[in-house]
Amino acid sequence: MAVQPTRIGLAGLAVMGQNLALNIASKGFPISVYNRTTSKVDETVERAKKEGNLPVYGFHDPESFVNSIQKPRVIIMLVKAGAPVDQTIKTLSAYLEKGDCIVDGGNEWYENTERREKAVAENGFLYLGMGVSGGEEGARNGPSMMPGGSFEAYKNIEDILLKVAAQVRDSGPCVTYIGKGGSGNFVKMVHNGIEYGDMQLIAEAYDVLKSVGKLTNEELHGVFTEWNKGELESFLVEITADIFGIKDDKGDGHLVDKVLDKTGMKGTGKWTVQQAAELSVPSPTIESSLDARFLSGLKDERVQAAKVFKEGGFGDVLTDQTVDKKQLIDDVRKALYASKICSYAQGMNLIRAKSVEKGWGLKLGELARIWKGGCIIRAIFLDRIKQAYDRNAELANLLVDPEFAKEIIERQSAWRRVVCLSINSGISTPGMSASLAYFDSYRRERLPANLVQAQRDYFGAHTYERTDMEGSFHTEWFKIARQSKM
Repeated sequence: MAVQPTRIGLAGLAVMGQNLALNIASKGFPISVYNRTTSKVDETVERAKKEGNLPVYGFHDPESFVNSIQKPRVIIMLVKAGAPVDQTIKTLSAYLEKGDCIVDGGNEWYENTERREKAVAENGFLYLGMGVSGGEEGARNGPSMMPGGSFEAYKNIEDILLKVAAQVRDSGPCVTYIGKGGSGNFVKMVHNGIEYGDMQLIAEAYDVLKSVGKLTNEELHGVFTEWNKGELESFLVEITADIFGIKDDKGDGHLVDKVLDKTGMKGTGKWTVQQAAELSVPSPTIESSLDARFLSGLKDERVQAAKVFKEGGFGDVLTDQTVDKKQLIDDVRKALYASKICSYAQGMNLIRAKSVEKGWGLKLGELARIWKGGCIIRAIFLDRIKQAYDRNAELANLLVDPEFAKEIIERQSAWRRVVCLSINSGISTPGMSASLAYFDSYRRERLPANLVQAQRDYFGAHTYERTDMEGSFHTEWFKIARQSKM
């Protein structure tokens, strides 16, 4: 029981909540914690004792929990998105007072946050929707945080967030006020979409090196460890290297080979793709990573399909060609880097399109800065992205930033070699292929869309514009074609 009021409260003590509470306490802020299942409260308090007698105070009922926090109260919720959030707000609201602030730290759909912000404002409460990235490790030691909503609410909690966030030596704490409404949740959602793309691209690099290059897990461990010292240095490449080094504790060989090839998902990647379609923002790398997860889920069907095509002479790899390992590793590294630029470009363009639609005024360079530490997509090249937007805040696409354009030009031959080699070997690289198609479409002045528009006008009188004169045109294609056949 806290004798004096605590600085902040946290409701919802699953993995993320527990770790974030301990992080806040370890930075010198006394914190009250509450969970509907009271054993979680006791468990958290117990952990706080073990981890250095941290000032964590547990409460078994919502009223004493709320009353233990200094005014204006700030309470972070870390509960499952959807109905549980509404339920928690309802429970807490009974004891809150005007000026108190609720922060949703979960992966919530941004429109739900906007709805809740309006609803709680009627009672005089402030509201923030705050994306938190970094998994349990980040939550405990410093996540990247993306708070959006009431600026006044942000000011009430800013001193805590600046200390609790991941700290990057040359660019400060990985948190900033994102913008109004559901912008914090939206940015976190797209962060997760970029993360889907990143993970898929790394998985494809692994598949090509293993299936075509015949690299062993030991060699893959070495390759990814080496890659993590250069331009690809990132959290995901680092953990990938670690994964290849871990032996199976329940049998022979490496654990990665025993993991079932079926990917789960929580839904943020799907939301990202839906938003891309809604805003007409091309995001093929992110979309292909979502499709790859769907396809991975068809495990039983794939097992049957493999049998059917084996009988037709198709092996897992179509050609058993010998490749120069050193050259392949270098090519795949370049292909991965170039593809990754496309994935981030798509995500940034999606954020910008939503920002324009909603009038959020989001700063893309600042987002790159707060993603440099703590979060899952943290990578050294986010520095380069920040610099690109610092050079030109109105940059249409990362691909045309002079620095990135130069890097893509230098890597594109290797990128094409990897995609061609994969296609000829029957190894699917949907992310790398989609990224390459995105680049090739974006850099061409003229696309075959003229034919598609002509077809639309032919069967549906949708009209078309011309390259040589102003205005809208419609042609009786059918009549002309029929006359020419007579």
